[in-house]
Amino acid sequence: MDDPKLIFDLTFITDCLIKFALSVICGFILGMERKSRNQAVGIRTLILICISSTILSILSIYIPEHSPVQGDPTRIIAGVVSGIGFLGGGAILRQGMNIKGLTSAAIIWTSSAIGLCIGAGLYVQSFVVLLICETVLIVIEKFESKFFPAIHKKTMRIVIEDDSADIKSISDTIEKFGLIICDLNMTHKFPENKLFLHYSVKTPQEMDFSTLISAIQTMGEISEFSVGE
Repeated sequence: MDDPKLIFDLTFITDCLIKFALSVICGFILGMERKSRNQAVGIRTLILICISSTILSILSIYIPEHSPVQGDPTRIIAGVVSGIGFLGGGAILRQGMNIKGLTSAAIIWTSSAIGLCIGAGLYVQSFVVLLICETVLIVIEKFESKFFPAIHKKTMRIVIEDDSADIKSISDTIEKFGLIICDLNMTHKFPENKLFLHYSVKTPQEMDFSTLISAIQTMGEISEFSVGE
């Protein structure tokens, strides 16, 4: 099945490298678009999915052209990909308002793709994809942490005893501390003259809420401040 002249042919390898590079660029662009809209799917997840699809596409073309057996060997690949989809789905969990495991599910799919390519004898291509994926997981994680630090979705409840507080100033203060406001619901109880603010926010992985509480307390008579998922 393996043709060493083809597997290690520089033209073939160069063509694969170009495809891998394009898949990383496309996954990165799509991931940036999702992150800019504060969606759960991240840059790493989409790069892994994109490059996995690329290497599986190369494999599906390679096997029928260089297999000595009769039939359609790609049916095996289709079965593996479908099965891995169920396994990857089991790695995705919802914890409160947050979704966990998307990148893990993509890694499961990527490892399956690499395994299929190694089985087909595409050793160089599999090794290159492995290096790309490891680089993506390490480097892009630092990139996301720096430019998109707000990753945990939480609910924030603030109770104001009177209507003297400026809601816009409170919202600006919350965002000044690195939180992203996704939604705001408000309830005003007229007999008690209390204002209830219910924020849906995204917070950084490490957040000191004590300084935020101190800053908000200077803006009015705050009787309650709570944060939860």
